[in-house]
Amino acid sequence: MSDFLAAVGLVLILEGVLYGGFPQFAKRMVIQILDLDDNILRGIGTASVVCGMLLIWFVRG
Repeated sequence: MSDFLAAVGLVLILEGVLYGGFPQFAKRMVIQILDLDDNILRGIGTASVVCGMLLIWFVRG
């Protein structure tokens, strides 16, 4: 459970750096995401999940 909470904390830190440090970039990124086709966004999300799982598997393995 502590690893999960550490991961959630890391996500919050990374998002905070993005939104707090580069708010204009974050706004432009959201606008670009809204213009993407659903299938492209779904593919990016699936690829991110697979990459994250592989990274955890390599680190923990």
